[in-house]
Amino acid sequence: MSVYERDVIVYVVSDSAGDTGDLVVRAAAAQFHPIVPQIRRAPFIADETALAKVVELARGNGAIVLYTLVLPHLREAMVRLADGSGVEAIDLLGPLIHSLERKTGMPSRQEPGLNHVLDEDYFRKVEAVEFAVKYDDARDTTGIKKADIVLVGVSRTSKTPLSMYLAHKKYKVANVPLVPELKPPDELFTIPKERVIGLTIGVHYLNVIRKERLKALGLPDSASYATSERIERELAYAKGITDRIGCFTMDVSHRAVEETASIIMERIRSS
Repeated sequence: MSVYERDVIVYVVSDSAGDTGDLVVRAAAAQFHPIVPQIRRAPFIADETALAKVVELARGNGAIVLYTLVLPHLREAMVRLADGSGVEAIDLLGPLIHSLERKTGMPSRQEPGLNHVLDEDYFRKVEAVEFAVKYDDARDTTGIKKADIVLVGVSRTSKTPLSMYLAHKKYKVANVPLVPELKPPDELFTIPKERVIGLTIGVHYLNVIRKERLKALGLPDSASYATSERIERELAYAKGITDRIGCFTMDVSHRAVEETASIIMERIRSS
C-alpha cells in the first residue's frame, strides 16, 4: 500500500496581496483531495531580506514556494536564494511576463498589484462579497429576491465557500440551508427557478464530512447530525423542496468548489 505525504506546506510569496498564487495552489490541490496543503502567504514582499526569511522558513519546513513577483530584482533574488537553500520554488508570473514582452515588444510596467486597481469592476466584486456575507445561511431572507444566484441544500454541501467564490466572480449570492425542522423561506418559491441552484451530495460522503466536522468541534461523531439515517432524511426533504421549486440540482460529491462554481456560472450565463 502506498504511503502519501499528507503534511504539505506551500508558501505563496508576492510583492502584492498574493491572491493569484493562493488561487492557483488551491486549484492544483483540488486534484489531490482529500489532501489539503497548508497555504502560508507572504504578501507585500519589498526586499531581499524579507525573501530570505521566507526561504529559510520553507527550507526548515520542507515546503514548496510559489511566487508571483512582478519586480525583476525580486524574482532574481528568489531564484538565487531558493537554489542556495535547496528549496523548490515555482515562478508563476515571470515566464509569462517575459513571453508577453517578447511578443508585444513592450516592456512590462513592473508595478505590483495592478490587478487590484480600484475601478468599477473592483467595487462590484467588493459589493458581491459583502452581499454573500450578509445573506449567508438565510440570516436575512430578503436577500433571496435580490440575489443573482440562490444556493439551497443541506448542511455541509459547500454553500458558504461557493457563495464566496462566486462573489469573487462578481455574482451576488444568497444561500439557504434546508432543514426538515424549518419551513423554507417563502421567497424561494416566488423567484425565477433559473436563479436557484440545488446542491445535493452522496450519503456516505456527507457522513464522512459531518463526522470530521464534529471531531473538529470536539464533539462525538456519533451525534445524530452525522448518522446515515438523519442524512437520508435531510436529503429526501431537500429533494422535495428542489423538486417543488423546479430548479437545477447538482451533486457536489467529490467536486472541488472551483469545478462546482464553473458549472453554476455556465448554467446562469446560458439561462
